[in-house]
Amino acid sequence: MKIAKIHSLGNDFLIIDEEESKDLKEKKYLARRLCERHTGAGADGVLLISVQDKKKGVVRFRIFNADGTEAELSGNGLRCAAAFLYFKNKIDSPHIQFNTPAGTRNCDLINRDKNRFELKIEMGKPRLNSKDIPFDDGTSHEKIIDYPLPIHHKMYPITLVNLGNPHCAIFFDRFPSRIEWHEIGREIELHPFFPNRINIEFIRVLNRGEIEVLFWERGVGETLSSGSGSCAAAVASILKGQTENMVDVRTTMGKLNVEWDKDIVYQSGPSEVILEGEYLASS
Repeated sequence: MKIAKIHSLGNDFLIIDEEESKDLKEKKYLARRLCERHTGAGADGVLLISVQDKKKGVVRFRIFNADGTEAELSGNGLRCAAAFLYFKNKIDSPHIQFNTPAGTRNCDLINRDKNRFELKIEMGKPRLNSKDIPFDDGTSHEKIIDYPLPIHHKMYPITLVNLGNPHCAIFFDRFPSRIEWHEIGREIELHPFFPNRINIEFIRVLNRGEIEVLFWERGVGETLSSGSGSCAAAVASILKGQTENMVDVRTTMGKLNVEWDKDIVYQSGPSEVILEGEYLASS
């Protein structure tokens, strides 16, 4: 089975054309095997893509996390899928329409330098209602900003955003130790108030135009960056009045730009095609 590996600021994915996997019934099991860092190809997730219209740039998109669960969306994953499509000349248009489980997301090619691509993704309109997150503490909330969530006998004020997938933002003046924020992330991801689990962003506001973020992704754990997580962190910062509507998000391996314009969130950043190959292990 042919695969390719692409990363965006260290958030890495394996891409498979759906034609390659149409006979594989258990895609969740395949994703777990592929993503395993020692006995598989190693990645944070697997992207399944299917070009539906090459000329118009219409593509079907699915994503499976490293633990085999299927997610609704991934900002970095969309940009990585776009980079692969352009690298392999599978799309004739500078514009791609991705059809995802979370709805349609549009992508524009900004720049290309050999196997490196700069791309802009439309991430959609943020949803803030507790039903849309989803978040269930027995009460309906129009917005959830600085909600006191108890973790390890300590209250953490959380702000929740859904951008096609659910996110929990926590703000710090100084980040906890790596062991500590991993424990917090794991506890929040599996907290009973989140029936579908949740992604967590640990945020430090640097100034009105820049934030620094650490990412704990649902079904993966720590990742070096996250596109949808960067967007959620920026939206949470804007909701709390701590930044302007255009924000540079500093991740472990570089920056993404996020803009919240007329209700729609956009994300711009790099993706790089690393390798192509053939997966030989039995499915």
